Amino acid sequence: MAEGRRSYPDVVGGHIGLAVTIIALVVIGSFSGTRWALITVGCFAAWFAVTLAVILIRGGSGRVAVRRAYVATFGWGDYITP
Repeated sequence: MAEGRRSYPDVVGGHIGLAVTIIALVVIGSFSGTRWALITVGCFAAWFAVTLAVILIRGGSGRVAVRRAYVATFGWGDYITP
């Protein structure tokens, strides 16, 4: 990290996690129906909203807070890449 700069979270894992989530939602929607896909989307949206609220309460602001919430929600994609 450079001196005097804010640290930005790495979003590459978040992008991978989001892509895998979208693929899983398509599979869930095709096999189990739209209702279960919407329930899953609601769970991810709720997790993102709660995470963003916690980050904002702790003093985060702007795009950095949204990026941190995005990484907290979908950052698990780092664990499935080689």
